Amino acid sequence: MSEKLRVGILGGTGMVGQRFISLLENHPWFEVVTIAASERSAGKTYEEAVGGRWKMDTPMPEAVKNIVVMNVNEVEKVAAGVDFVFSAVDMTKDEIRAIEEAYAKTETPVVSNNSAHRWTPDVPMMIPEINADHAKIIEKQKERLGTQRGFIAVKPNCSIQSYTPALAAWKEFEPYEVVATTYQAISGAGKTFKDWPEMVENIIPYIGGEEEKSEKEPLRVLGTLEDGEIRLAKEPVITCQCIRVPVLNGHTAAVFVRFRRKPTKEQLIEKLRSFRGLPQELELPSAPKQFIQYLEEDNRPQVKLDVDYENGMGVSIGRLREDHVYDWKFVGLSHNTVRGAAGGAVLCAELLKAQGYIAAKQ
Repeated sequence: MSEKLRVGILGGTGMVGQRFISLLENHPWFEVVTIAASERSAGKTYEEAVGGRWKMDTPMPEAVKNIVVMNVNEVEKVAAGVDFVFSAVDMTKDEIRAIEEAYAKTETPVVSNNSAHRWTPDVPMMIPEINADHAKIIEKQKERLGTQRGFIAVKPNCSIQSYTPALAAWKEFEPYEVVATTYQAISGAGKTFKDWPEMVENIIPYIGGEEEKSEKEPLRVLGTLEDGEIRLAKEPVITCQCIRVPVLNGHTAAVFVRFRRKPTKEQLIEKLRSFRGLPQELELPSAPKQFIQYLEEDNRPQVKLDVDYENGMGVSIGRLREDHVYDWKFVGLSHNTVRGAAGGAVLCAELLKAQGYIAAKQ
């Protein structure tokens, strides 16, 4: 590619915004040219606005340090200099819905990490390996918005990435009932141990709104696009508990599954290892070569050993075994701020570019 697409990050000073900045450093297709945040950060350089709050393991990229942060509410001004934006703004859901639509109506595609539009009927909620075809609903959305190229696409909640890919891989065996408990890292709340010391050696058995998302969102991802609408999958029925644990990065899930068609362990493992989607076929820059790895050891997956599998874009599954109440049980692990947040959104944008939905403004 001779020229990279110009990218804006909405909410670029927060943890997910920082992850976008980090992941997009030296990206072959995209270049961060604009960072927008709240009014209190506007007018400062990015380095000044973030100050001592840089939360990534790698240093702040030199290319963004002197970018002057813009006011995210000055929509026309921000949109004028970019081809598309990633959204990680910290606002109320109503405010997020409004501002993301405002950007879309400037003919600027929005790829969002936020939950506000996940249930807007004509907004695709995508795990690119699973439901790339849902992007077709964008045409209907553009009709509603009155746009030629502006639209919104979202990625789902970070907590579902550790088990939904397995359910997708096992679709032909017809999983119909799932019990899942997720053990979620503190970075999912935008925190580190430095600013959340009460999480050290602690577990909190409640994360607001998370259980409903974990039960419902997989059904939209696993749903089908029919007659111009995304129809939710009727199965599996999922019940979930979500627990905050003293881990910095990485959501782990303990999952029990019932199947209508009874698979063998060998069949289940083979389906995990062979599962590929359009990102792998297209060899998108951020796509893991092996989306799901199966680990044979009894003590895997582990956060310390496996959270960065495929640069944090892969999913690790282990401890698959028969259950005397359900059919099978397993443990899954995914990186919540890479695959589950910014990285998943970057892969979504790569897919949308490959499909022709995102292109340079003329």
